[in-house]
Amino acid sequence: MNKQSLAYTVIFTFIVCFVFVAILSVANQATAERVEQNQVVAQQRAILTAMGIEFDSDEEILGLYEEVEEIEVDDRIFYRTERDGEVVLATAFRGQGVWGTIIGVLAMDESLERTMGLEIISHEETPGLGGRITESWFKEQFRDREVPEGRLTYVRDSSPGAGEFEAITGATGTTDNMERILTDAVQTFKEKWGGERA
Repeated sequence: MNKQSLAYTVIFTFIVCFVFVAILSVANQATAERVEQNQVVAQQRAILTAMGIEFDSDEEILGLYEEVEEIEVDDRIFYRTERDGEVVLATAFRGQGVWGTIIGVLAMDESLERTMGLEIISHEETPGLGGRITESWFKEQFRDREVPEGRLTYVRDSSPGAGEFEAITGATGTTDNMERILTDAVQTFKEKWGGERA
């Protein structure tokens, strides 16, 4: 067959594509279970971190997570455990960011009057701007923070008080979205968990 012909080019391209797709398919099948395990560990890591439970390894995560109780209320999963003699609750949240979905975990105390911690699992915000929601300084603002009216709001150019957190400079859209997403998460706690136990 003439290597300069259109038929040769089409057949050669088809064969190369077929071989690469086959290799990728085999690799995907071979790693699917490992990927799924990693996703489970990432979820458990986020829940424990939001709850303020410290760990050093993935093996330790698995052991500590066994102490976390999963409770379903109206199709919503809540996580419950004790930390230093205090009941801590957590639930996953998802909401629209500037460029995509923000997924994370918010933890609260049993009275639902304080946030106990925040962890971001995934997002598509701009690196260096909205992407700073994953930085420690941002997340630590939600460690043992009072939420007096079930609402979290951000402030600029002043120290955050009860129910407030510091805005991300240059990322107004992400900050607005985090205010809405986290307030919705607090309200979910109050309506579903609090309502279930009222």
